[in-house]
Amino acid sequence: MSEQNELNTLKSRFRGYFPVVIDVETAGFNSKTDALLEICAVTLQMDEDGWLKPASTIHFHVAPFEGAVLHKEALEFNGIRDPFSPLRGAVSEETALKEIYKQIRKEQKAADCSRAIMVAHNANFDHSFVMEASERARLKRNPFHPFATFDTAALSGLAFGQTVLAKACKTAGVAFDNKEAHSALYDTERTAELFCEIVNKWKKLGGWPLFESQTEENEKSQN
Repeated sequence: MSEQNELNTLKSRFRGYFPVVIDVETAGFNSKTDALLEICAVTLQMDEDGWLKPASTIHFHVAPFEGAVLHKEALEFNGIRDPFSPLRGAVSEETALKEIYKQIRKEQKAADCSRAIMVAHNANFDHSFVMEASERARLKRNPFHPFATFDTAALSGLAFGQTVLAKACKTAGVAFDNKEAHSALYDTERTAELFCEIVNKWKKLGGWPLFESQTEENEKSQN
């Protein structure tokens, strides 16, 4: 692989990290006590010219864990009126996360990346729920970094002057239907498109790849 092609890889672009876009729908704000009700993951890929785009999507409705708190206001907000309805086709936290992690590890290995890193809008929220659910399910092979994330709310504030997902997408030229919002599947797909647009915009502006002279100059200035 040529030096230029090597730079156009997820491994080189994100320092060995494999970015995975995540969105969750929940029954509240407390990841330790409130139910995780829906989760979606979108993996990413980079073409030979270095442009980032969505790859695969995996999505689950999730059954509340035993003893989980369900806040009425949260259910009204996300439209999940009856979390226990068999029509949801919900699976356990363990089943959902095992399948998501299996897909992530497969694609992470193919990309020669050392670890997955979560991309999410207001990422601390999604990250906390995924980590708590993993602990409850006693999953030892969690591919995600334990605390580092890429937060598209912060990145959108920098790139587009917007931090609300719908407004950031609109400004970035990513279609967004408010009637479809607050579904983990829809929001994850839009967030993935938004993150790709931010990364690709930086490339278009000449921010990537870095020239060796620029890197050396930056290292000198830091010493």
